[in-house]
Amino acid sequence: MNRLFFQPHQAGLSKVQAAEHTLKNINPDVLFEVHNYNITTVENFQHFMDRISNGGLEEGKPVDLVLSCVDNFEARMAINTACNELGQTWMESGVSENAVSGHIQLIIPGESACFACAPPLVVAANIDEKTLKREGVCAASLPTTMGVVAGILVQNVLKFLLNFGTVSFYLGYNAMQDFFPTMSMKPNPQCDDRNCRKQQEEYKKKVAALPKKEVVQEEEEIIHEDNEWGIELVSEVSEEELKNSSGPVPDLPEGITVAYTVPKKQEDSVPDVTVEDSGESLEDLMAKMKKM
Repeated sequence: MNRLFFQPHQAGLSKVQAAEHTLKNINPDVLFEVHNYNITTVENFQHFMDRISNGGLEEGKPVDLVLSCVDNFEARMAINTACNELGQTWMESGVSENAVSGHIQLIIPGESACFACAPPLVVAANIDEKTLKREGVCAASLPTTMGVVAGILVQNVLKFLLNFGTVSFYLGYNAMQDFFPTMSMKPNPQCDDRNCRKQQEEYKKKVAALPKKEVVQEEEEIIHEDNEWGIELVSEVSEEELKNSSGPVPDLPEGITVAYTVPKKQEDSVPDVTVEDSGESLEDLMAKMKKM
């Protein structure tokens, strides 16, 4: 955040306070609710869940969407736990430590994979991520990569909230090759988060209750069967001619076919006719033709 909007005169302010000041200067009509605490502690986590459940524009209503822009796995897992328990849709985002790649992910509890369904190795192996940081070494940080990922995230948010375009369930960004992989991930039935498994069951019941669409097989329309002009479609090739023009199909491995076959040579075909060489010149032959 210090690469994107922290300003010198904001030194000493927390990230959320500096963000509020900067964003209010950009658009003073937006209402902000600022909380400066660690959401991974028990006390703060309960307050965090309460604000998700009751912090919507209409007091007492849940928020429409939660955006995760945190910089550690512990906080991501806390957001994931809260949203799974509340059935709250959220979007996760992040930039890698090498600063040249990032991603966004839409998580709908029960419908798509949550953060715990396919966790990073650090989370799956229950490793304390603080032990992975080398003393005196700071992870790389490029405001350009952060700006691109933030732009992709907000674009996805607009499409989701305003219901237009295709909302990406997962969209990555690799700055080295300008590569944008996209995919959708189904929830893991053996997810470690019990609320995720519960949401999956609820989603299955919801889908099962939906009216089934009947598949109507349309009959192929016959053109010119009956018309006032008496037009009729007739094949120029008879079945017998078509059969004679095809040859035997060779024995090929499975999955390989031929575009066409060579027809067998007809036994009763007209024999080759040759003309005897009379030894006469072209001039003599032309003179004979004139006398005829």
